[in-house]
Amino acid sequence: MIKYKLTCKDCSCQFDSWFASSKEFEKLKISKYLNCPSCNSLNIDKSLMAPSVLNNKTSNKKFIEVKNKLKEYKKFIKNNFDYVGENFAHEVRSVHYNNKKRKKGIYGNASTKEIKELKEEGIETEIIPWVDDREN
Repeated sequence: MIKYKLTCKDCSCQFDSWFASSKEFEKLKISKYLNCPSCNSLNIDKSLMAPSVLNNKTSNKKFIEVKNKLKEYKKFIKNNFDYVGENFAHEVRSVHYNNKKRKKGIYGNASTKEIKELKEEGIETEIIPWVDDREN
């Protein structure tokens, strides 16, 4: 695995991402699967970055704290929201445009394109990293 610091050429947003290899990065870029989390642009480049290894106790402890916090969020969402699966974009539009009342909020899956369209329509959504329950 390799971690790159990526930069959007359109909005100058910088973000990190992991790849199986440098060839995998190039393959994803050519296939137009890399996009900016801020403006959704496909105009992404990798920056030089020094390798970082999680080998000291402080870094590892922080990683575990963040992972556990994400698991707490996941549990809270599962217990307090309705899962609508791949139908998220349709369901959120029903709530927004048709005043379709729900007892609970909703969560589900949406493509980057759908999220961008929702944002353009004035429908706010959040992307939350979904940490797997398995320990790795």
